[in-house]
Amino acid sequence: MPKKYVVKLKRDERQHLQTLSQNGKGSAKMLTHARILLKADQTKGQPAWTDETISDALDISVATVERVRQKYVCHGLDAAVKRRARERERTRRLDGKQEAHLIALTCSEPPAGHARWTMRLLADRMIELEYVDELSRETVRRTLKKTNSNRG
Repeated sequence: MPKKYVVKLKRDERQHLQTLSQNGKGSAKMLTHARILLKADQTKGQPAWTDETISDALDISVATVERVRQKYVCHGLDAAVKRRARERERTRRLDGKQEAHLIALTCSEPPAGHARWTMRLLADRMIELEYVDELSRETVRRTLKKTNSNRG
């Protein structure tokens, strides 16, 4: 059965991939994908290895070879070799001033009737003191873990 996605590299693409794989600068994934494309190139006079041969030579799965070939044919060289950009950026829940208030609150005496601060108590108190409009226990936990705070 003929391959559905046939790799035929242009001269400048081949030179770029050869340079990339020879100098070894870049992530292991990037270098492996460059080698896959070089071996799979079916332009006249090029290796045109089978997926199984490439898989054995580079110690990767056949599915990886197929996926790289498909990305190259459908989306181009950059998509096949480079990492995909993040789809969304996460915004910070607390800014530096709010984090400072949280840490100061954590170091203060717990409310009456409680032996120590809990994540829920801290989140509720931050809202009560109007430092933030809303705050989850998980955000409190992550912030305190990041700052290596000792609540005890």
